[in-house]
Amino acid sequence: MDMDTGLERKFARFGDALSVQDGAVIAGYASVFGAVDQGGDVVQKGAYAGSLGTLKAQGRRVKMLWQHDPAQPIGIWDEVREDARGLWVKGRLLTDVEKGREAARLIEAGAIDGLSIGYRTVKAAKNDKGQRLLKELELWEVSLVTFPMLPSARVAAKGETPETDAVLRELAAAFEDARRELARD
Repeated sequence: MDMDTGLERKFARFGDALSVQDGAVIAGYASVFGAVDQGGDVVQKGAYAGSLGTLKAQGRRVKMLWQHDPAQPIGIWDEVREDARGLWVKGRLLTDVEKGREAARLIEAGAIDGLSIGYRTVKAAKNDKGQRLLKELELWEVSLVTFPMLPSARVAAKGETPETDAVLRELAAAFEDARRELARD
């Protein structure tokens, strides 16, 4: 969590519903309801409704960033909505922007397949399993990322095996642990 803004991040793979068209249009789930992520959080259905309504009323959009870097917008989210499964997004990479062009190539090659949300928690509670149930979130941005926190919603690469998936999960967990340690210092 960014202590100055209260901004938190939640990661998810694009998942089975990922589509990439013309190298620039991307669509998929940025968050899946009811799934426990590696941080022990569970986003509940309806968590984004208030935030999405406020953004629409103010004529603003959720930002599309590269790796959560506010200095690197790489596209436009044309649609951001909740459905029965989660937070679905559809947008366009701006290939006139260098990072947008790079992101398009990395997605096409399968090197990048993760989405991550940047948000502030408005309402949350703990359940009997010690998990944080995220009931209401203020959504700020959806980023394309290398290592998401929700490995269960991922797209399989050609030739990938369950053993490969386990190794990637362990690697993602190690990076997250290192990030947390660095944040403490």
